[in-house]
Amino acid sequence: MREPGAEEILLDATGLLCPLPVLKARKALKPIASGGRLVILATDPGAVADFQSFCEAQGHNLIDWSENDGEYRFEIQKA
Repeated sequence: MREPGAEEILLDATGLLCPLPVLKARKALKPIASGGRLVILATDPGAVADFQSFCEAQGHNLIDWSENDGEYRFEIQKA
């Protein structure tokens, strides 16, 4: 469940290959307040492992990810 007033930003990283989706996500997360959410759209299958590792290393919460017709959607909550 989303916290009231929690910020959510959408990052379109479709068409980008590793490591660009993660690098763009790192940059997009900087201005987001703790508890805010970043939703990333990507098409690189390697992004699944990349975002899992990124969140674990940075302390962010990978809330959910899904794949639909080659498009991946990641939802990250900033630490």
